[in-house]
Amino acid sequence: MHDITPLSRWDSAFAAYLSSRRALGRAYRPEEWVLRHVRRFLVRAGAMDLTETLFDKWRRESSHLSTSTRLRLERTVYKFCKYRRRGEPRCFLPDPLSFVRLRPYPLPMIIDREQIARLLATASALPSTPRLPIRGAVMRLAIVLLYTAGLRRGELERLTLNDVNASAGVLRIRDSKFHKSRWVPVSPSAFTELQAYLGIRRRAGFDQHGNAPLLCSYRARAYTGTGLLSAVKTLCSLAQVSDATGRTPRVQDFRHSFAVAALLRWYRADADVQSNLPKLALYMGHVSIVSTAYYLRLMPNVVQLAGERFERDFGALVQGGAP
Repeated sequence: MHDITPLSRWDSAFAAYLSSRRALGRAYRPEEWVLRHVRRFLVRAGAMDLTETLFDKWRRESSHLSTSTRLRLERTVYKFCKYRRRGEPRCFLPDPLSFVRLRPYPLPMIIDREQIARLLATASALPSTPRLPIRGAVMRLAIVLLYTAGLRRGELERLTLNDVNASAGVLRIRDSKFHKSRWVPVSPSAFTELQAYLGIRRRAGFDQHGNAPLLCSYRARAYTGTGLLSAVKTLCSLAQVSDATGRTPRVQDFRHSFAVAALLRWYRADADVQSNLPKLALYMGHVSIVSTAYYLRLMPNVVQLAGERFERDFGALVQGGAP
């Protein structure tokens, strides 16, 4: 006899789905939260399972959220229901054509060296507070590592003193995306900044145990992701770093800027860009260069250099032109 208690099929599929996703190296915490939220909605509705009517009612409750957030929620449920369809052909599957439509996604803001110089100067001038006694030094190092090492926000906030080899100038990035760990050597300038910060941190009397956070605030507490995001946004506003529309860069834009800067250096050095891409993927912690390509969109300065190289090498082979 089959178990037909309320939501039993949902619960069984949910447990198997999470297990399968995490076996692939994905944490799936946000997705787990969304699906648990849907389950609570179904419990309140006294439902046995998700239906088209209930799905429409559930997503209407999120109509006040941003378009991108609503689409993320809808896609999360869709992927779970699509997974269920493999073993339950009759279970409900949302129609992706009914999902909200995103506005054109803005290109990442590529931050240049002059803007980085302004950010560092502004960070150095930040006043200390009782809760943020080395605020300026923390933000200065955060900007340096985001820009010169292309770290993800979570990778930066999770760094501990044990992860820093101050003598060799190498960072250990532990259990990042897809549960991958890697060693990241920093540039000479970043190495100088790192050593200076460690001296400031030590003189401020912060915890020197290996598990203590590298970037710390009051009583050596680690910065949270939200706190770091807010701090970087505030710093960009103070330094008046923005694009032509007045939009300040996001934390992930520093990672985009790092990748694009690497590409520009290779073009200017007349290096073999294609053979260097796997090295960039390895450094950034990507599974393959397909993930790295996401950060190398067609920026005007990259297109110009690529076009100049093509014209130099193959221009003589191109006959005629557009009619």
